[in-house]
Amino acid sequence: MRIEQQDDAKKGRFIIYEDDQKAGEITYTWARDTKFIIDHTEVNKAFSGKGLAKKLVLSAADFARKNEIKIVPLCPYAKHVFEKEKELQDLVV
Repeated sequence: MRIEQQDDAKKGRFIIYEDDQKAGEITYTWARDTKFIIDHTEVNKAFSGKGLAKKLVLSAADFARKNEIKIVPLCPYAKHVFEKEKELQDLVV
């Protein structure tokens, strides 16, 4: 499993691969230089049930923490993860 980030300074995404196949992604949109909005999380059905969606959310959170960025989790799944994981709540705007 590997996760790659793509970012064009307006939008970005984290893509997760398993066995060199794209398994899913989380997308975000920048809202100024200090925060981004997670708007969608998706894992292909062939890879469901492996916790990959949560790994994508945690990758976004790790990126935000390392870069002192806040997150607005509009995606229902991402919002659920941020509400459930107490150690991530300091990242939420």
